[in-house]
Amino acid sequence: MPRYFDIHSHVTFKGYDQDLEEVLQRMRDELVWTITVGVNKATSEDAVKFGEGKEGFFSTVGLHPNDTEKETFSETEYKSLIVNPKVVGVGECGLDYYHLKDGEVGKKRQAREFEKHIDFAIKYDKPLMIHGRPSRGTVDTYIDMLAMLESKKREVGEKLRGNIHFFVGTVDIARRFYTIGFTTSFTGVVTFAREYDDVVKFAPLDMLMTETDAPYATPNPFRGRRNEPLYVKYIVGAIAGIRGIPEETVREATVQNALKMFVPSLDPKR
Repeated sequence: MPRYFDIHSHVTFKGYDQDLEEVLQRMRDELVWTITVGVNKATSEDAVKFGEGKEGFFSTVGLHPNDTEKETFSETEYKSLIVNPKVVGVGECGLDYYHLKDGEVGKKRQAREFEKHIDFAIKYDKPLMIHGRPSRGTVDTYIDMLAMLESKKREVGEKLRGNIHFFVGTVDIARRFYTIGFTTSFTGVVTFAREYDDVVKFAPLDMLMTETDAPYATPNPFRGRRNEPLYVKYIVGAIAGIRGIPEETVREATVQNALKMFVPSLDPKR
């Protein structure tokens, strides 16, 4: 069983070309598990291949909202990936207005693709790995995603579940996600930025996840360098400090939450 669970990384990306085996060995040494996340068809295929035969490595498959200008999500194309036993979720998918170039047309396109992911996840009984990045100074993507998810939740109930990755919203937004059974995960940003402290303190302990988003969002004390899943332990420590509770409490809770959501067959409390 893992000591730490980094629920969102991209260790198949080019940043690991030179020393991937060393990165993986450091993870094995400290019992760090991770979910390798696809952002389009090609990287989803890479993530699935990478997870096969490796203990403590899982994957998700999906189309990042910023890639919907180039691709569309097709159940036919992703069906062969989702049935792989190491695939534990659908995504990274969602809405991203921060990088939006074509206004309302782009929003409608992203919403159509996100709706496909939602239906796909329900059909194959998998949690969603959701990306939401609002336009500057707003929570607009979260408002739009919640409208879609809350409506679907009323239709299908517990079949709809997932995690909001790299959460940067408010306490009120977080509360709405928790109400419909969606967790939030936090990255290395919480080790050096204070604007998320209120949400980290507010979150029920059983709704918290930890992630690195490696190779991005490197935590202190490694800022300026490439991130890696091992560094999830610094995020656990930062969350414990913000909440004023023992680090071991956060470590145990986030591992259990990850297992419950993504690998329930391995959840000892199931």
